[in-house]
Amino acid sequence: QVQLVESGGGLVQAGASLRLSCAASVRTFIPYAGAWFRQAPGKEREFVAAISYSGGTMHYADSVKGRFTVSRDNAKNTVYLQMKRLKPEDTAIYYCAAKTYGFTIKGEDYDYWGQGTQVTVSS
Repeated sequence: QVQLVESGGGLVQAGASLRLSCAASVRTFIPYAGAWFRQAPGKEREFVAAISYSGGTMHYADSVKGRFTVSRDNAKNTVYLQMKRLKPEDTAIYYCAAKTYGFTIKGEDYDYWGQGTQVTVSS
């Protein structure tokens, strides 16, 4: 069983940066691919970014490419999402997710989810 806890959300102005963290309570996070999803009010959950178990491969949604960076520190069992040049349309609850083997962009493929952290970007 893997428990994920996100942190780092908050209220910022457009153009600012935030870094989200996702800490996994597991002996080793190495076998797990990690991903970030988000859900804005009244909208469906959408894929944001994913990273392979080794950290060598990343994938991003077009809407965040060039602004967001996903990374991981397997020694700390933690996945990060560095968000730069934030826009009001980035406002959402951000969720961390994990699964064994390779990552996908489909939420239903992930076995473990965090409780979410709110990111609000004001204009």
